[in-house]
Amino acid sequence: MTAEALDQENRAGERKWRRRSLWSLALLIPLALAVESYDSVKALLGDSDLFARRVVWGQSAHFGGSDWKLTDLRGAFGMSNLPPDSVPVLADFQVRVGDPDLQKLWLGCKVTLIDKDGRRWLPTSIVLLKTPDNVGNCISAIFSGAKSGDTLNLRETFLVPKEATKSIRPAVGVASERPRFLLFQLEKD
Repeated sequence: MTAEALDQENRAGERKWRRRSLWSLALLIPLALAVESYDSVKALLGDSDLFARRVVWGQSAHFGGSDWKLTDLRGAFGMSNLPPDSVPVLADFQVRVGDPDLQKLWLGCKVTLIDKDGRRWLPTSIVLLKTPDNVGNCISAIFSGAKSGDTLNLRETFLVPKEATKSIRPAVGVASERPRFLLFQLEKD
């Protein structure tokens, strides 16, 4: 074989490998991006309540190892020292404990109010209302030592704009069920 033929063969081989390298980059770059973003997507889905499971008024729903039921949603009017056009709202739940490992199943327990526009409100500590001794909140219930079959009474207090009170619905999310969450419908729905 002559030197010229050998040179042409080397160039053809080089072009072939260059083409293969470009095709492999077209596959490897999206794969590398997917691997790098996996933890971020997992964290986003693990910390967010994205998919609502609707619960009809008066019904219970099994969620986070327990049966959740909204027992009351009402405004607490006649309070002073509140921002103008705001209303304290109380959300009461009755939870029958199934699996007593609440520290694992209810980790990141979050009760929110959601209006028709998708706005969300978290519980507030601005409004301090006296609650009965047998009523706790989502976080205190986790450490209550409740056993299977126990019934927990939970209450969360919110401060929402007066105009939002017509369309708010309570929602419950826990880490063991995320990205799903419970969205409770009201009697009038």
